[in-house]
Amino acid sequence: MLPTESAIDSAFPDLAPPLAPIVRRPTGNTAPAPLDAAVGRPVSVSVPDWSHRRWNEWAPAKSLIASVRAYQRYAARRGLIALLGRRAAVLRHRFWSLVTGADVPLNAKLGGGLVLPHPNGVVIHPAATIGPNCMIFQQVTLGAVRGRVPTIGGHVDIGAGAKLLGGVRVGDHARIGANAVVLCDVPGGVTAVGVTAMVLGVSDVVPVSGWTAVAEDAA
Repeated sequence: MLPTESAIDSAFPDLAPPLAPIVRRPTGNTAPAPLDAAVGRPVSVSVPDWSHRRWNEWAPAKSLIASVRAYQRYAARRGLIALLGRRAAVLRHRFWSLVTGADVPLNAKLGGGLVLPHPNGVVIHPAATIGPNCMIFQQVTLGAVRGRVPTIGGHVDIGAGAKLLGGVRVGDHARIGANAVVLCDVPGGVTAVGVTAMVLGVSDVVPVSGWTAVAEDAA
């Protein structure tokens, strides 16, 4: 008769596998701010992170954003130098818009620390608001519906091909999946995916602000 598994574990306790730790998942939007892997500190939703800036590299997306910021900086001033600065910024903006294939207007409301890893096809409505430390991938559209435009919180990642349309509000630390079509508000700290988008939560399936929250384990 072969010994049972429990008998072997009792005879050789050192060989018994350790018990898996119990992990309690938070419910709602109580998750802590994500850590920046490069520096090991939480990513701020209000203080721009400029650490990704490099002055000696070929970076069309950064140059495009820099031209927008330069134009807005000179637009707030008066005088001959400000006039020349605005005209130079317009020329820079046209050049880098052609290079990147992005439509980021000169009067766009861009928070500090914005990253466009692949700017091709990015379209941002002039009235849309983007918070600090956001990341927007290629082919993303922030568009208007009936005169209303999106408002993006701080440290929001928007995947390739996503469309955010109308007066939607995306909370801090949220993530928008690739090719998602977002037509309703997205709570902070969650992930929205699909067409039309659903929110991936960390608890049971419950309605959240007009969305369907789906447990991540079941997705």
